[in-house]
Parts: sequence; structure tokens; C-alpha cells
Amino acid sequence: MIHVTSISNPRLAQAFIDYMAVQGIHLTMQPTNEPLLVELWLEDDSQLNLVEQELRQFARDPLNERYQAASWQAGKSSGSLNYRNNLNWSDIKNQSGPLTITITALCILVYVWMDIAGMPEVMNWLAWPGSDQYLELWRWVSPALLHFSLPHILFNLALWWYFGSQVERKISTGKLFEITLVSAVFSDWAQSLFSGSHFGGLSGVVYALIGYVWLTGEMSPKRGISAPRGLIAFSVIWLLAGYFKLFSLNIANAAHIAGLIIGLLMGLWDNLRKQKNQ
Repeated sequence: MIHVTSISNPRLAQAFIDYMAVQGIHLTMQPTNEPLLVELWLEDDSQLNLVEQELRQFARDPLNERYQAASWQAGKSSGSLNYRNNLNWSDIKNQSGPLTITITALCILVYVWMDIAGMPEVMNWLAWPGSDQYLELWRWVSPALLHFSLPHILFNLALWWYFGSQVERKISTGKLFEITLVSAVFSDWAQSLFSGSHFGGLSGVVYALIGYVWLTGEMSPKRGISAPRGLIAFSVIWLLAGYFKLFSLNIANAAHIAGLIIGLLMGLWDNLRKQKNQ
């Protein structure tokens, strides 16, 4: 038997197993020490290339109806799996990582600080550096912690948690830190060219993670990270909506575009280097 991939959703994993079973390929699912994370193993090594091709298709659109249809056709049920309906602090920690939690906590603390002390006070400490502040190095990344409304912070943190936790759990905390640091600096710098120092938000980093996770899922599906097509389409639509000012919102378009480009470039570099080493 050979290990094919790891999937953080047992129901989706079962759907892929059923889909492959309909095609005469037998996969087995094995639990891991992490909650909800399962491994897929292939019995016949000669079928690996075909499984990897199908896995790439699955990673792009795991909710496609053909997988659900295959489950019905295979006559199987995921009911034997033990799903825990309760969400507790232990589950949250296991499904994310220290950096994912730390950045989330910092954004919330800064948001509360802004609500108590007022925006000018917080911006005075954390905004992008002015002409005489470039040696205050924290300012090169601290604008990513600034959020100006409840929907703003909730939207960014939800996407940060979804994509950041994938990178941290499946690759490493160091890689998530690298992506976060590089994308924060470059996306903030790009936005400063248009907005001066009056901007903020984690969205530049989020778009970098979207680009990185999507490209890695396409190029190296065995690394176990991916982005659903629907979410990618929504992200692109939101980027275009901001660029064309469709909703009359003050959106940091330059930060989004710069972050997305940085994420794609980092993903391309990492995956090409990994393929070359293999």
C-alpha cells in the first residue's frame, strides 16, 4: 500500500474513495492523531498515476455532484465514522496552529484597542511609516493588524483561519510565517503608494495565502492543501468588485493584487523547487 494524500474532512475523503471505487480503484481511509484529519492509502501501486490525476480534479472542485453520486452508486455510507459535533478549545488548537491563533488574537486585541482608544491613537502607533518613521520596523507589517469595522475583521479572520491553518498544519509554521511576513510588507508597501499611511487590514496576506494554497493544490496535491473553486471564484469577483468600485466600498485594491501576486510567486517557487528535488 502507498500513502496518497491527507484530507482534513472525512466526509469529502469518503466521497473521493467512493468515486474511485466506482472506477475499480480501491482506496482505504485511516485516521490520524489530528481530529478530522484522515489519510488515504492505495492498495495497488500501479494505479497511483491515475489516482493522482483524479485527486487534482477533486482538489479543484471537491463539492462536485459526481462525488456525491458515486457515494450513492457505491452504496456506502460514512456513518461509521465518528464525527464530533462539539467544538472546543482543544479542537480549535488542533485544527490550526500557534501562528494562526497568535495573528487572530493580535487582530482582535488591536480592534478592541481601537474601539477603546480611538482610531487616531492606534494609527499613530501602527500605521504604515511616514517619511521620518521608516526605522520603526514594526510599522512595515503592523497595518495588517488594523481593521475598521466588525465585518472587515470577521471576513479577513475567517479567510485567514481557513487558509493559514492549512499551510501551518500541512506544511509548517515557518512557511506560514514566511508567507505572512513577505506578503504583509509587499502588500502594505503597494497600498501605501495609493493611500499614503491611512489603510489597514489582513486582506493582503489573505490574498497571498489564497494564491499560494490554490497553486500548491494544483501543482502538488499530495501536500494536502487546496482551495475550493467556489471560494477562489468569490475571491476573484471580490477583487474585481473592489477595483471597479461596484459596492462603493473603500477597498485596498493594491494590497489585494500585490498579495495575490506574491502568493502565486511564492507558491510557484516552492512547488517547482520541490518537484526538482524529488
